[in-house]
Amino acid sequence: MPPSSSSIRETITAYLGRHPDERDVLAAVLAALDRPVDVTARTTLPGHVTCSAVVVDRRCRVLHIRHRATGGLMLTPGGHIEPEDRTLLAAALREVAEEAGIEPGVLCLTRQTLGSPIDIDVHDIDANPSKGEPAHRHYDFRYVFYVVGDEPPAITLQNEEVSGARWLAMPEVTSPTLRAKLLQAQLDGQPEPVNASALIHDGGGRYLLHLRDHKPGVIWQPGAFALLGGGRTHDDQDLEGTLLRELSEEVPDLLLEDVKPYAVETATSVDGLSVPIQVFTGIWRGDPDRLRLHEGVLLRWVTPDVLDRLRLSPATRDLIRRHAAENPPGGTPGAATPLQEGGSRPVLNGIGVHLHLEDDDGRVLLGLRHPDSAFAGNTWHYLAGKCEQESAVACLVREAREEAGLVIDPADVDLAHIVHVVDAPGGPPLMQLVFRARRWKGEPKVLETDKCLAWKWWPPHELPDRLVSYTRTALAGIAEGRVYSQLGW
Repeated sequence: MPPSSSSIRETITAYLGRHPDERDVLAAVLAALDRPVDVTARTTLPGHVTCSAVVVDRRCRVLHIRHRATGGLMLTPGGHIEPEDRTLLAAALREVAEEAGIEPGVLCLTRQTLGSPIDIDVHDIDANPSKGEPAHRHYDFRYVFYVVGDEPPAITLQNEEVSGARWLAMPEVTSPTLRAKLLQAQLDGQPEPVNASALIHDGGGRYLLHLRDHKPGVIWQPGAFALLGGGRTHDDQDLEGTLLRELSEEVPDLLLEDVKPYAVETATSVDGLSVPIQVFTGIWRGDPDRLRLHEGVLLRWVTPDVLDRLRLSPATRDLIRRHAAENPPGGTPGAATPLQEGGSRPVLNGIGVHLHLEDDDGRVLLGLRHPDSAFAGNTWHYLAGKCEQESAVACLVREAREEAGLVIDPADVDLAHIVHVVDAPGGPPLMQLVFRARRWKGEPKVLETDKCLAWKWWPPHELPDRLVSYTRTALAGIAEGRVYSQLGW
């Protein structure tokens, strides 16, 4: 089944977000998407969607082929969409395989473009009386792929439609719009990971695997056990950000410790592309049955000795065994979490910092968290953050500036309350530190709109109903002069 009008519209909308000056150029195809026709069919007139593959080798040269139908013009491989093409990108891959004999497995996506078109070109096509086709227009979606190998792949031309091939340097690319965007993207021809996965273990020889939905052609590795993770988006700052975003979407209650890069592995996408994956390791020791799972079927702890009994890729099996061999339980220091006296393993506590501000009327400052937030969506909460490689007070000062534009002198900060929390059964314990600032500069402003919708001063006797439970506990403790509380134990 060819790509739907809604999916094509979403692709164009995202493209226009990066190239807003092309809205007028694409107005005709957007109007066509409103009509009750298949815009991917070559019979749809006065214009229809086509797809091209922009193949870039290690020397930053772009593959061009001589199309017989265009009178011998040198163009990137491409053509009409067929009914079996699941996506626009899949159509581009099929065209380069048919016209140049280059299979998807020797290609990969680029960090700069990912699975989005680098260019949408609108051009007129002359009438072709031999095929009964009048003059019409093509809306060509152009996708960039890197060559995986050091050398360009062998080319086998489709003689009926193609009469030659050449690799052209980017400044020589024949399409002006494509040439400009390729040069602007600063492509270097060097494949790099565009996916991230988490090799999650408990430090004692167990590994957390995710059973995927059985949806062949839609889900990557359908019906198999796999690592959690996914593909990079244009909004991700780096691959660790990709991983953390994916985990928050798939398993929002799973909070990893000691996240660090481990290895780069290669897999095959649903479209047959080569996919370099940055694998990160992370530690977690909870009960997977108590986690909220938004994607897939289930999560399970497994040990290396049962891997042969599970349906999973050989690469994932080898990866787990390699990590287990390098990190035996009770082995060398740093290879696994050392045992405490009595045989138990220490549990690391996460540290959170929170800002308690009171105005001259005794009202306390709270923020309304974004509905899509991984934690406490659409709920009021202290200004807060996770303590990283920094002191707790430094973290508090940084978070106040980044989230609300407040300037606080560390000398004006005192510890007001501690809440020791277990948010979910089996989840990691969290030490939530609440600091009172005696003075500050600035008025609260919403600076991180993806996290907070509003700041408001609340009288202590009129607190909102939707309030994070440990925030309420801390406020009560501060009012009563207590310095410690605990929840969830």
